[in-house]
Amino acid sequence: MQLGFIGCGNMARAMLGGILKTGLCTPDEVRVTDISPQAVSAFQKAFGVGDPGGNQAVAAWAQVLVLAVKPQLYETVIQEIRDVCPCGQLVVSIAPGKTLSWLEGCFGKPVRLVRAMPNTPAMVGEGITALCPNENVPPEQQRLALDLLGSFGRAEPVPEHLMDAVVSVSGSAPAYVFLMLEAMADAAVAQGMPRQQAYTFAAQAVLGSAKMVLETGQHPAQLKDMVCSPGGTTIEAVQVLERTGFRASLMQAMQACGEKSRRM
Repeated sequence: MQLGFIGCGNMARAMLGGILKTGLCTPDEVRVTDISPQAVSAFQKAFGVGDPGGNQAVAAWAQVLVLAVKPQLYETVIQEIRDVCPCGQLVVSIAPGKTLSWLEGCFGKPVRLVRAMPNTPAMVGEGITALCPNENVPPEQQRLALDLLGSFGRAEPVPEHLMDAVVSVSGSAPAYVFLMLEAMADAAVAQGMPRQQAYTFAAQAVLGSAKMVLETGQHPAQLKDMVCSPGGTTIEAVQVLERTGFRASLMQAMQACGEKSRRM
């Protein structure tokens, strides 16, 4: 498989690391390009991949092409490469807010497109990626896309109308979790715990809790109730969180995130 990346940012690094680690392709089957020569050089050093010499060169060469540039650059990049993209090429977009119909309009011709939304935990092999193919993508390339996007965590198909919800519930969600972890650690430090140890305890608590949801299949409310002993410390904390609007604040933040994605 000839795999090309246009854009060498953090998400592209996370994706490529997972793809190479699982053996879906080898470094000599990958070529990357970026507006920054330093970014390309860093990729070559980290992964041993090739640089074909620009956007058009990688687009013309790749059997699978990942567009990993900033959303505001998509139209310019697609206009540059659309005339050299070979027939049958699979194009994967990871830009929030850019719909399949918008992408097809930029190409101005039938293209096999997969719209995907990964998240930064892909950098440690624990990402979750939603994907939605257009009607031109045959079953074998849909399976290939699932394999590629699942190589750095999990991948699940979703209907396109849910992609903005995906942005809010997983694409942007690591920031919410990091904010919560920082607050948890600050509170532990205020009670005398060394800061680095506080981050470790908080992060492991979140990691273990998430794993319980995924592996037990139990409703989060059931798992919460398991911790909340009558008259205990946990229900006291939960009462404060409810009184101060923790749940409502998170829901409102996600709503704002989804609305922003729809406007992009």
